[in-house]
Amino acid sequence: MIGRITGRIVEKQPPFVVVDTQGVGYEIQAPMTTFYKLPELGASCTLHTHLAISETAHQLFGFADKSDRELFRTLIKVSGVGPKMALGILSGMEAATIARCVAQDNVAALVKVPGVGKKTAERLVIELRDKLAGFGAESGALAALEQASGAPVVADARDDAEAALIALGYKPADATKAIGSAHKQSPDANSQELIRLALKAMIPV
Repeated sequence: MIGRITGRIVEKQPPFVVVDTQGVGYEIQAPMTTFYKLPELGASCTLHTHLAISETAHQLFGFADKSDRELFRTLIKVSGVGPKMALGILSGMEAATIARCVAQDNVAALVKVPGVGKKTAERLVIELRDKLAGFGAESGALAALEQASGAPVVADARDDAEAALIALGYKPADATKAIGSAHKQSPDANSQELIRLALKAMIPV
């Protein structure tokens, strides 16, 4: 089991980040809560990882905090919730928000995550009510982003942001609309900031 990877960031395109460790590039899928905390390309980072093994692939999922990894592992234990859906949930909501939705039986907020239907949302509430009590005090990704220095704005920030939302499971039309609205709200935003604004609007809680 690969539990942690430390290395230099050589590629970043949500939900994928490639970390080079002694000449080996590890392709890791990460939620936006982790992307908000990553340093720039070329900088060193440490990710707490979860290795998912199936008949067709070995996939690495990485998280900036151990608590986010534990929440991911808790989510994928729920019937009907796979790694991709768990990644989408963690991208759209901070840990404290997920815990609050579960505690308040807020199914309506959970179903706004791509791929989460009403029955799955209800299962999340039922199965996680007790397990997520400890996550309520965790600091969120939005606060971390506000404290982080912004990345340089690039011309294709909107395209990168749209591609990231589509990779997380959103329909192309919805991704284009959400990123367009985010761009109007903040024309100089980089791709990660656009994603943050779009997700905040698409999954209001």
